[in-house]
Amino acid sequence: QVQLVESGGGLVQAGGSLRLSCAVSGRSVSSDAMGWFRQAPGKERDFLAGITWSGGGTSYADSVKGRFTIFRDNVKNTVYLQMNSLKPEDTAVYFCAAGSSIATLRTLRIGSWGQGTQVTVSS
Repeated sequence: QVQLVESGGGLVQAGGSLRLSCAVSGRSVSSDAMGWFRQAPGKERDFLAGITWSGGGTSYADSVKGRFTIFRDNVKNTVYLQMNSLKPEDTAVYFCAAGSSIATLRTLRIGSWGQGTQVTVSS
């Protein structure tokens, strides 16, 4: 089964940057897509960005377009989320996930979740 381990979260000032990492093991043809999600206290878990291993195509939520970039390293089996121009409203627990397609991830039909990493943006 797919196992995911996030890292890179922390405290950053507004306008700053963080890079999150998701180490992947046990990948298969049934988990071609990777995505990043976030969840603030009392809120729903929201899709942020997705990417496929096979073609590298990406998809972003409107709230992060132009600020966040998802990319992957097929040699290191790692997916990243580069977050720039961070805002206090970006504060949340960030999760990576694996699924069959980006469309499937968007509807929360998830194969595997990581444990989450806290991102806090101060003003």
